[in-house]
Amino acid sequence: MNKQREAKAAMVAELKEKLGSSIVTILADYRGMNVQEMTQLRRKLREAGVEFKVVKNTLTRRAAQELGLEGLDAFLEGPTAAAFSLNDPAAPAKILMEVMRNSKTFQIKAGVLQGRVIGQDEIKALADLPSREELLAKVVGGFQAPLAGLVNVLAGNIRNLVYVLEAVRKKKEEAA
Repeated sequence: MNKQREAKAAMVAELKEKLGSSIVTILADYRGMNVQEMTQLRRKLREAGVEFKVVKNTLTRRAAQELGLEGLDAFLEGPTAAAFSLNDPAAPAKILMEVMRNSKTFQIKAGVLQGRVIGQDEIKALADLPSREELLAKVVGGFQAPLAGLVNVLAGNIRNLVYVLEAVRKKKEEAA
């Protein structure tokens, strides 16, 4: 009995650490998914740097209480799986929303975004955000555009000088 209690305490500590350290955690009801679908989902999430784990509701509830997360208890009913993302808050939301659209039984319950409980609407808004790579590309493009304009302006002066020299050379050839 004592070993079971220690194992549960260790699971609560692990869940508490993951809930506290992840940027976003999304809870989902995976009922109705077969092993193949679940394996594909885990693979997609792993490629995006997201850990997907089936969790026990009572232990998750206890970990949330220790972290001071209010409002998560209502969503901890039935089979629950959690997707923990340490880097990109949009990645798990995009993948899980896609699975939810394609599956009749898979449901997203709620999430925790940087210590705050969020609902399905906010998770959908996260899924609609561009990915981190897209945002970085837009920022780099924003920095690059003025520099490219400056290079074109400077190159234009040199180009005009070459045109003038060429015209002078042709005039001298005609005069000679």
